[in-house]
Amino acid sequence: MSALNSLHQQNVVIVGGTSGLGRAIAQAAKNAGAIVTVLGRSASTHEGITGISADITDASSLGQAFASIGPIQHLVLTSGARVGSPKLPALSEEELQLAFSVKVFGYVKAVQVALPYLAADASVTLTSGILARKPGPGGLLKSMVNASVEAMGKNLAKELAPRRVNVVSPGVIDTELWGAPGSDARNAVMEKVAPGLPVGRVGQPGEVAQVYLMAMQNGFINGTVLDVEGGGLL
Repeated sequence: MSALNSLHQQNVVIVGGTSGLGRAIAQAAKNAGAIVTVLGRSASTHEGITGISADITDASSLGQAFASIGPIQHLVLTSGARVGSPKLPALSEEELQLAFSVKVFGYVKAVQVALPYLAADASVTLTSGILARKPGPGGLLKSMVNASVEAMGKNLAKELAPRRVNVVSPGVIDTELWGAPGSDARNAVMEKVAPGLPVGRVGQPGEVAQVYLMAMQNGFINGTVLDVEGGGLL
């Protein structure tokens, strides 16, 4: 496999690719010539991208989905639980279980179930987040989850070699995670965050999607956390 590889006619599977960042990655991979399949609880086929309904916390549904796809050259995981940012006194057992079941246990389960279908030179790209290394009040839950994903990526890069495993760590990106497009709540978050970033603005989904494509295509990137956060860690 060369250092820089085309995605043309390669199977790219995105778990959590039905909205937001995952959808942007799916579109970018399709534009690069890949055969793209997105998995999610409400996945549907549209605009040349195949959708398969699957739950990242359910190994059986994941197995059925992967088996229907066949050999996978690139697996991308973007799923995450919709949880808030409670401080320790308010952090509930339910929030802990939900966050870890989707983004930690779910990621492990997805890679494990996908193994029989991953090409010998496949890439796997996980998704963490800036809070993995940016602590603050109310950030405990998301920091723990995202730090776990980053540790997972480095360990899997060693264990699954010569397959490559990387982690993309986005900062604040203008997606549905923050509310409906144009909503007051979403605009308020973007306006609050932007002045504190060295680039003076929040990120766009397409900008982050290009980093996922780089992780897929560059055969010498492995075991790495790729930060895309506008300088938010500085």
